[in-house]
Amino acid sequence: MQKITLNSEKETIEFGKKIAQNLRIGDILVLTGDLGSGKTKLTEGILSFFGLQNEISSPTFTIVNEYQTEKFPIYHFDVYRLEGSDEFWAMGGEEYFEKGVSIIEWGERIEDSLPLKYTQISFSRDFKNENSRTLTIQTINNG
Repeated sequence: MQKITLNSEKETIEFGKKIAQNLRIGDILVLTGDLGSGKTKLTEGILSFFGLQNEISSPTFTIVNEYQTEKFPIYHFDVYRLEGSDEFWAMGGEEYFEKGVSIIEWGERIEDSLPLKYTQISFSRDFKNENSRTLTIQTINNG
């Protein structure tokens, strides 16, 4: 487990770019944390690394947005509105996992649909400093 503190949106975007450098097909990032804690900003940083910063939009109503990089597709999920894993399965969500990189905001809502191995990044806010976020990064391996 790794903890990192980020003190601005810019730092969150830069950290997303660092993560993006090591992504491979089949990688799954599960982003958890309160509304406004930085999940979409981190995703923006990841997409920025691939030159897609102007294409990002929150998939809150579409559930998943697909972005094509030169190496692989990135699937950006926002599963907040799903009632649970059954809806994720019904939309064929698990079929995305092997085709590209999956970034899943609110992934704790579909935890039983996730593969055995993924990276979880949990965001927590510092209410004394509204721009500060602590990210806890851990590899989950249930297999």
